[in-house]
This record gives sequence, structure tokens and C-alpha cells, in this order.
Amino acid sequence: MTTYKSALEHVRAVKAKLGGTWGAIHPEDAARMIVQNRFRTGLDIAAYTASIMRKDMAEYDADSSKYTQSLGCWHGFIAQQKMIANKKYFGTTSKKYIYLSGWMVAALRSDFGPLPDQSMHEKTSVPALIEEIYTFLRQADARELNDLFRALQKAEDAGDSAKAAEIEAKINGFETHVVPIIADIDAGFGNEEATYLLTKKMIEAGACAIQIENQVSDAKQCGHQAGKVTVPHEDFLAKINAVRLAFLELGIDEGVIVARTDSEGADLTQKIPVSKQKGDLASQYISYLDTKEIDISEAADDEILIKRDGKLHRPTRLASGLYQFREGTQIDRVVLDCVTSLQNGADMLWIETPTPNVAEIAHMVNRVKEIVPNAKLVYNNSPSFNWTLNFRQQAFDRLKAEGKDVSAYDRAKLMSVDYDNTELSNIADEMIRTFQADAAREAGVFHHLITLPTYHTAALSTHELAKGYFGDQGMLAYVGGVQRKEIREGIACVKHQAMAGSDIGDDHKEMFAGDNALKAGDASKNTMNQFGG
Repeated sequence: MTTYKSALEHVRAVKAKLGGTWGAIHPEDAARMIVQNRFRTGLDIAAYTASIMRKDMAEYDADSSKYTQSLGCWHGFIAQQKMIANKKYFGTTSKKYIYLSGWMVAALRSDFGPLPDQSMHEKTSVPALIEEIYTFLRQADARELNDLFRALQKAEDAGDSAKAAEIEAKINGFETHVVPIIADIDAGFGNEEATYLLTKKMIEAGACAIQIENQVSDAKQCGHQAGKVTVPHEDFLAKINAVRLAFLELGIDEGVIVARTDSEGADLTQKIPVSKQKGDLASQYISYLDTKEIDISEAADDEILIKRDGKLHRPTRLASGLYQFREGTQIDRVVLDCVTSLQNGADMLWIETPTPNVAEIAHMVNRVKEIVPNAKLVYNNSPSFNWTLNFRQQAFDRLKAEGKDVSAYDRAKLMSVDYDNTELSNIADEMIRTFQADAAREAGVFHHLITLPTYHTAALSTHELAKGYFGDQGMLAYVGGVQRKEIREGIACVKHQAMAGSDIGDDHKEMFAGDNALKAGDASKNTMNQFGG
């Protein structure tokens, strides 16, 4: 990592070699700008963040309490504020990632306007959002370092060498806001070549981890909705290979692939793969199809039949041409998907479940671990779950199994406010609070994310502000509900001009134009100075 002194020495050497006419270029200014821009390309970011993820994965393998977390972000500013908050409240960005949700790209970032999560949005909007997020995170680095360099200059001007050394140490030990992004490529947006090309764009934008699912690309559905259609393993593995080769081509040797299976909620497939011998992957996939034994005399012209155990079978087929899987095969198919993916190039798994239940997740993962002991999950703590109702029902069932009296509760109506602050609701809330730690310990979950949280927080906070501002609270709705809280919490964004880069811009103007610089931060006329700090 470049230190301020090493950058300074480098610029001085370059100036001595080439800078005969560079009299206006101060090495201190150039060194400062180099340090404030640690990552020059998206590939620099991808390589750095991939190494972070690999280190975190190894630490989790040794100690399951060292799991990682992220929140889904739909704009660079949202991601930036999330990471600034992590540094403010926890002093570090360690083990705190960013999730880029295909759902939110579709709903919020498409030129078509809001779209369902069906891969109808422009594929280029995904790498564009990755690039945007890292632009905002790098700006957060530059802003915080800019304040440190201002303080360093002040200490040096005052001749306070001890203070200057202290500040320079902070600059050299600065922890970046740039963290890994787990980026959703949906089902790959087309064939293997399309997946490969889009993956390269995502990596070049900075992505170190690509999450890809085993649905049919042109029939893709949200993981929490019906109508999902999976592909045979061979098709999915071809896309995993495409992603890996894209990483290797671009020099991101430690790139991470998250293989997502939607088989738990999918009961359809688009095609029957070719089996070369009984028991191979294609044969196992075909074995899960719903079929009915028939006599050859019952077969229609041009009908597709399957030979099974010496008998002819008619696969159940919809009018759309899609084939139906047998009921009760979901978990077996999930386990096969997971094992196959891990044995053929994937680094981690993503399993969509109908409810957030640690025991149910563990049941599937433990079967995978029998074959791949270090199997790890990325788990969606989805807003599509009714967390309150689910965990109150789990608490109800636990109390009942323990022989406790649950006659005061109606299991079907546990969402009711009437049950708030009861013994059952308190147990449920504690289960929710510890869910991530419990699932990391018992169900192999390395990374916990919430896919759509900032979609919901943006909606809720905007609704609250509109309700008060356009109602009888008027301006107090903003002052009391927003600004006063920002000031008292010490949230940097209250000084929105500085957050948008005005201080950095002023310092750059001075570097570029010297005393001729026209700066925005004049103390007597800058209203942002009302906020102190």
C-alpha cells in the first residue's frame, strides 16, 4: 500500500526526471492526490476485494462466529452512507459487504421504469451500478482523507511535529470504504457467451463476487415468486465455467462465484438433458421428473417418452412444453444442485427457502456437508418473509413442544399488535435478533444479506416526511424528524455540500490555480458552517 512518504518520494523522483517545466506542481499536492485515490481501476478494486473475501472465508471456516453481512443498495450514495456509518459506529468496514440486487436494478434502475424481477432490465445497468457504487465509496475515501490532509497541513504550518506525525500515521493506516460487492447476474442474461461478456463488464467495474442462479434465463422469476423453471446441471455448470474464465482472463484469480439454486421453489424444467449412462448427472436430473407408466399402445404420435426400469413412462408436460418435477423432490434436487456446483467450480451456495428457519436451512446444508465439508452459504434474509409472523409461529411451536400453555395465543393471528410485548413475542424477537449468528453456527451461513432493505427504508422515511411536511407539522417535520437527528448523531451528511465534494473541490482549485482559486468554502458566506465540526 502506498504511504504518503512513498508517494511523495515517487513524485519528487518523477519531477526530477521529467519535470523541467513543472514548477507549479508541488510534490506534496500530487502525493496527496495519489493517496486519496488508492484504486485506479475497477480491476484494482476487484483484486483487492476478492482477497478480502477469501481471507474472510478462511476465517469463517476456522470460526463460524466470524460471519459476514451486507445490505442491498440501489444507488452509490446509499452504499456510501452505509459504509460511512459502519466506520463511524464500529470503527471498521471489516466483514461488512455490499449486495447488489438484480431485483432493485429492475425495480429502480431500468430505463423502462419499474420492472418485475424477470431479467427484463438492461444488462448493462448492472455493471453501471457497480461502477457507480465504487465511485461513491472512493469519494468517501477522498473526503475523509482530505480532512486528514487539511489537519496535517495545519499542524505542519503550526510547527507541531508530534501532531503532524500522529495525523500522518492515520493517513498511512487509513481503512478504505471500498468493500466487496456480491453482484447478482440473475441467470446470466442469455447463453454462456452472454454470461461471460456481462461478467467481464461487472468485473471491470469492480465486482469480485458473482452470484448466478440455475433458472432458465429467458423465463427467470424472482426467487420468492411462483413459476420458476430450472435448467439441467450441464447448462448451469457451463455458465459457472464462463464466470470463472472471465475472472481468470482479467487477472482476478481469487474471484468468488456464488451458485444459487432455486430448486426448492421450482417445480418445472424446460428441457430434458441427454443421459449417456445411468446415474450420470443428466440421468439424476431426469429421475426427478413426474411421469406415469404407460403401454406403448397408449403413446401418441410424436410424443416424448422415457424408459424407466424397463417400463415406458410419459413425463408430465404443460401446454407450454415445460416438464413437471415430482412433488417432494425439492430438497433432494437442492442438495444435488449444491454438491454439483461446489464440485465444479463454485465457491459458495445460495439457497432460497420458503421461511427463515435455521433448522430447515441446516437440514439441507448438513446433507451437502456430508459430501463437501466446508460448504458455505450466502443467505437472503429477505423482506419477502414476514419475519414477525414466522418467528412468532416458531416461538409458539417451541413453547408448545416444551409443554407450555399456549392457549392465550391464536397461532394464525400472531401478527396482531395484541401479542406485542408478550412472552411469546419477546422470545420471537430474540430469535430474530440472533438468527444470523445461529444460522452461521448451525447452518453454514458465511454471509447474511438483506436484498432490499434500502428500498424499504427509502419508501418509509419519504412517507414519514411527506405525511408530516404536507400535514400540520410543516417545516418541523423535516427539522425535528431529519436535521436535528443528523446534527445530534453527528452524521456527516448534514453538511451536504462537503459530502458532495465541495471541500475537495476547493483544495483542488488551490492546487490547480493557487491564489487565483475561487473557492466555495469562505467562512463568512458558507451556511454549512452553521453545523460546526
